[in-house]
Amino acid sequence: MTKTVTAAEAKAHLSALVSEVAYGDNHIIIERRGKPLAALVSISDLERLQDTEPAGREPRGALALLGAWADLIPDEEIDRMVADIYAARERETGRPVELEP
Repeated sequence: MTKTVTAAEAKAHLSALVSEVAYGDNHIIIERRGKPLAALVSISDLERLQDTEPAGREPRGALALLGAWADLIPDEEIDRMVADIYAARERETGRPVELEP
């Protein structure tokens, strides 16, 4: 059974909620302003969740790009490219702009 309580209720009744989870096979969802923030689950449920969670989850989307070049380009080379970019920015004077009166 899953029960939902506010964060204030969880704070006020933590001991009773822990007992419900530990001995009553319940789950408690803690909300703040109607949004779920956390859950209380038994240790056995937590262990089961950790066992079923993939250990080596691969990043997806933009996070997958982080470190994508790690095996291809050494860190020193990337640092040199970044330094070159900053140096080019410093040298750039921009394009001339004519302001009309």
